[in-house]
Amino acid sequence: MTVTVHIELGYEFAVKAAADEVFAVLSDVPTSVSHFPKVEQLTDLGDGVFQWEMEKVGTAQVNIQTVYASRYTSEFKAGKQQGSVRWTPVKGVGNAQVGGEWTVQGQKGSTAVTLSIKGTIDVPLPGLMKMVVAPVVENEFEKLVEQYIDNLVKRFGGEA
Repeated sequence: MTVTVHIELGYEFAVKAAADEVFAVLSDVPTSVSHFPKVEQLTDLGDGVFQWEMEKVGTAQVNIQTVYASRYTSEFKAGKQQGSVRWTPVKGVGNAQVGGEWTVQGQKGSTAVTLSIKGTIDVPLPGLMKMVVAPVVENEFEKLVEQYIDNLVKRFGGEA
């Protein structure tokens, strides 16, 4: 049996770096992912598709490893100092489906950044465990994303 946990997160913040610098980091998937905690391996599957393998969490007897692949596309409009990086789930890879979008918008002396993530993670546990497992998985995912954002903010010279 499996428990499917739904994840939906959204963040907005501003950094001191210029929009083109922020976009360059976020659109380079390996560079961006290097700021994400607990990634065991990132594999380039070609054609803009990357497979994420997270570190196992839990105990030796009971643990979960999240694995998924997403297809990345990006676009930057230099004249408007705005851009986006989108990723969509690739079906049939791993135990999760994750999609989302970064947007960057240059402002005077800073860059506004938004992040939205939607996904599902299948956890191999009995359905009766959903009420216990779902909040734990959601909380762990949220903590990882918040650490990712903190790491990126530091990379971009702090919040504006």
